[in-house]
This record gives sequence, C-alpha cells and structure tokens, in this order.
Amino acid sequence: MTDKRIILVTGASKGIGRATAKVLAAEGAHIIALARSTEALEKLDDEVRAETGENATLITLDLKDGSSIDRIAAPLMERFGRIDGLVANAGILGTLGPLETVSPRSFEDTININLTANWRLIRALDPLLRKSDAGRAVFLTSGVAENPRAFWGPYQASKAGLEALIKAWAFETEQSSLNVNLFNPGATKTDMRFSAVPGEDQSLLPTPEDVASKLAYYVSKECDLHNQRISYRDL
Repeated sequence: MTDKRIILVTGASKGIGRATAKVLAAEGAHIIALARSTEALEKLDDEVRAETGENATLITLDLKDGSSIDRIAAPLMERFGRIDGLVANAGILGTLGPLETVSPRSFEDTININLTANWRLIRALDPLLRKSDAGRAVFLTSGVAENPRAFWGPYQASKAGLEALIKAWAFETEQSSLNVNLFNPGATKTDMRFSAVPGEDQSLLPTPEDVASKLAYYVSKECDLHNQRISYRDL
C-alpha cells in the first residue's frame, strides 16, 4: 500500500480526464487511469513518468461493459487496500438531433456510459473509498441537466439522471468520511465540445488544463465540500 493518495480517473486518455490525471500526478497522487484506448493510456503513463518519475496504474476498459466494471474492485483492493478519490469524467455526447432520429443503440450507449456505468462504479468502488480516511468522489455533469434544450435529449437525460443518482449517494454517505460532489466544467476546448458546436470559436474557451487545475481540488484531502454542484465558471 502506498502513502500517496490513490485517485482513479475515468476517461483519462484525453480531454479533461487526461489533464486532471496529469495535474493530480504532479501533486503527488498515484493515478489509476481508466479508458478504452491502451495506446492513449500508455502515452499518458509515459508523460506522467517523465514529469514525476512515477508510473500510473492503467486499466483498459469500455464502460459499456458492466461486468468488467464490476470486476475492477477486487484487484484494486488487493493491491492498494483502498481508493482515496474518484474522478468520474468519462462520457459521450451521443446523437444530437430530434429524438425520433436517434437510434436505439445510440440512446442506450449514451445512457449506459453517462449514467449506468457511474452507478456500477459506485457499486464497485464504494467499499474502497470508505477505507480511506478522506475519500472523495466527483462526477462531471453538464449545464443541460439543469437547462434542457431541443436536440440534446439523450445526453441531457443521462446527465439529469446522473445528478439525481449522485445526490442520492451523497445523502447516503452524509455520516461517513466520504465526500461526494458534482462538477460542471461548462464549455471547454475538447473534441466533444467541437462535435457538439463545430462553429464555435474554441480559442475563447477554457482548455482542459484550465478546468483540471480547479477540478483536482475536489478529490484532495483538503476538500470538505459534500453534496454540492460546483460550476467551473463560478470559481
């Protein structure tokens, strides 16, 4: 078991997840980086090792594969004995457009990755987070969960569901040392944002590194917030 804080980051191969993993590693945490692409994870590991002298733990996993999520807890418990933080960043945009044009597969994938996978992560990792003396979990949400709009149906439904789910877990953990929060990064210079709003001037948007510099605090031992919805634009 390491004395470093052990932080699991989903969607760690690119965008906000990748930037957050690097910030946390630079701050001295041991990173468990989870994503679908082994190649991208290995590149992240190379960069973390070059900058910190330490390796990350890499998990190649598709969050649509629920049974694989269920199996991650046992080896992590055996190796580390706990998890100190979870940055639940992974998500997909899905299909934007009229609801009647969305295919069943696209709808189901959006719900599975953005909502159901996070429930499975809670189910798997709750016991490990409770082993920490300062367990922290932060889940990335979106402004459309609070302010829904046309053509974003599956994505905003998944994020609204996620917010309700995380609020429930936060109420359930009130008497523990585990703090659970939501974080809305807002429009950020990422591939997902470009897919959603291709005509936008991305030079005006904060970068993933800008967002990560704030997001990392919410899995730190110093963070005492619980059951909050934090917006990057308000920080």
